[in-house]
Amino acid sequence: MNVVKATRQFEAWLGQRTDIVQNDLRLKHSNMKAAVFPFLRATNYRWAQMWPKVCPDLAKSPQVLAVGDLHVENFGTWRDVEGRLIWGVNDFDEAYPMAYANDLVRLAVSAHLAAEAGDLPLKGKGICDSVLEGYREGLRERGGPFVLGEDHGWLRQIAESELRDPVRFWAKMDALPTVKGAVPISAIDAIEHLMPARDLPCRLAHRIAGLGSLGHARYVAIAEWHGGRIAREAKALVSSASYWAREHEGPSEILYQTIISRAVRCPDPFVQLRGPWIVRRLSPHCSRIEVADLRAPGEELHLLRAMGWETANIHLGTESARKSILRHVQKQKGKWLHQATDEMSQAVREDWKDWRKDGYA
Repeated sequence: MNVVKATRQFEAWLGQRTDIVQNDLRLKHSNMKAAVFPFLRATNYRWAQMWPKVCPDLAKSPQVLAVGDLHVENFGTWRDVEGRLIWGVNDFDEAYPMAYANDLVRLAVSAHLAAEAGDLPLKGKGICDSVLEGYREGLRERGGPFVLGEDHGWLRQIAESELRDPVRFWAKMDALPTVKGAVPISAIDAIEHLMPARDLPCRLAHRIAGLGSLGHARYVAIAEWHGGRIAREAKALVSSASYWAREHEGPSEILYQTIISRAVRCPDPFVQLRGPWIVRRLSPHCSRIEVADLRAPGEELHLLRAMGWETANIHLGTESARKSILRHVQKQKGKWLHQATDEMSQAVREDWKDWRKDGYA
């Protein structure tokens, strides 16, 4: 099955589980043709389908509750219950039990593709080593969240870059188009649950964001409260595309809340699963960090090492897997992550070429 047929089948599966925003889905198809890095981000369903075939041995490595669609733009910041700025993985739409190596390989592939596109000022050398070094150390030390207060000053500078300035952020929010049609009652209820006061007047807007979930409904409520603006977002969720790729029958589960509650982290109290909606607070420092914002001269490999450590933080949520993963990593030959990254990168490039040639107009 090629990527075009796989996409049609996946989207048919998706359409049975949520109302697809067709204009957003067409934009996703267009972005998939633009470059191989956004293609990778947009096609986790295809990765889930190809991964066990391209890397069959690693696909049998110790299992964890994994991120599933990890990549270098799947990291961001939020405020914890104490108001501290935290950095880490900020999207778990595709959480699913799978081999720990899946997240590492996908993260490394994304870094290579972003570097090749010039989005990360890195050469291939050092990417896999940095990711794996951070991951192993994170496992050995039993993890630790990235609290950007007294420590991790270099990472705090990235998180507080001028591109995340409040003026720019609220200008983007103001530019979002107001929703003209009906909004599902369940989405409104989910958003109101996160508001600081009942019956707060707000403007409901449509937001286009991400790539993997582009086509899912997203609603943003923007309101005034005690002298300033606030924003809340509800995004429609379905179970991981891995259920589709593995042809699971019967009920499937959304594991978003499960994975964040088990991981080693300072959770965002404003991220909650409410029925079929994941709701969160949006603010200048509660959002994903895009590759274009990752301005860290001389710290790029350090950043990838931190991403490896944070991956370990997530995998440590599967407590029984820690020792078996460390043993498995120890037994692997030399450049095993490099080899798997090369093989999956090639598979992604071949799919992208097919999509550019025969994908949807």
